[in-house]
Order: sequence, then C-alpha cells, then structure tokens
Amino acid sequence: MSTLPAITGNRFIKSLGRLGFEVVRRKGSQHFLRHPDGRCTVVPVHRGETIGRGLLAQMLKDCETTEEELKSLM
Repeated sequence: MSTLPAITGNRFIKSLGRLGFEVVRRKGSQHFLRHPDGRCTVVPVHRGETIGRGLLAQMLKDCETTEEELKSLM
C-alpha cells in the first residue's frame, strides 16, 4: 500500500519548484506547471484542503518522480 503524504497544493508546488518546475499559468484554482524538459502537470490549490492520494499519485506519475523523492523535498 502506498504511503503518500497528505500535502496541500501550495506545498506540492513548492516541492516541484525545487525540482525545476515553474508555474506557467493559472486558471481559477488550477496551476499549470512545466519543467524545462517538457514534463508538465496541473495542481489544484484549494485553501485548507489536501490533495487526494489518487490525484497525488497521478501528478507524481506525470512529473516522472517518486514519492521518496517528494518526501525528501518536503
């Protein structure tokens, strides 16, 4: 079973920023992030809410990163 951490959208964006991702645009609560090598993902930012485990797993897959790498960045 996965042990993905509970993380908010803003904290996840900061963690991805350490990997080189940048917010390229926003539309409402959706932040679109892109890495210089072409990887991209969309992160929902809702105040006071954490990202669900399934959505977080999909975003990690989109970013081609692991949960261990995410934990080390937090």
